[in-house]
Amino acid sequence: MASTGLQLLGLVLAVLGWVCGALVCAAPLWRVSAFVGGELVIAQVLWEGLWMNCLSQSTGQIQCKTYDSTLALPTSAQAARGLTVLSLLLCILALMLGVAGAKCTHCMGDGNQASKARLGRIAGVLFLVAGLAYLTPICWTAYAIIRDFYDPNVAAPLKRELGPALYLGWGACVLLLVGGALLHVGSSPPGGRALPVFGGAVKDNPHTGAAGEVKQQEKSFI
Repeated sequence: MASTGLQLLGLVLAVLGWVCGALVCAAPLWRVSAFVGGELVIAQVLWEGLWMNCLSQSTGQIQCKTYDSTLALPTSAQAARGLTVLSLLLCILALMLGVAGAKCTHCMGDGNQASKARLGRIAGVLFLVAGLAYLTPICWTAYAIIRDFYDPNVAAPLKRELGPALYLGWGACVLLLVGGALLHVGSSPPGGRALPVFGGAVKDNPHTGAAGEVKQQEKSFI
């Protein structure tokens, strides 16, 4: 029962991490305009994401526009897109395998526990890989923002700050990693008591004891 609880908890945490990751991937809040020149009146705020950028004005109007060309983006942005999409696809595959391999489901029948445990462990590993793949663009984007912010050669209007999507992305990575680890640990193989069974069978077999006594009597007569 404890392993089943770990499986369910791991699946729930991983699904929450997947949902948060999808929101972060779509949100244009990875980079936010930084105001470092002592400006008191802020007329416009620029938000940048993986797929679009938005311009928020002081009047409350928000205008968003998708990027015109994918190839015109920097290499880091293209890599971030690929890694986030790959991570989300891995989460979908891991979720299907995790549901099929959970001990509380009957997708593969109740008599095939070894295969279900194997599927559960594979799903846990996939969630771990997805969490690491999602963590890479989040950390790299944060590093680039901080590097440019403290670079004196970068003009003040081009400086950016960490957007709220990055913090939510770190939380999504933690959920994926913890959920994958719990799912892997909870999907323990059912054959852990094989050796004691064989040992008990040898001890409890009356024919083995009788054969040993006959052999000892034959040796004594010889």
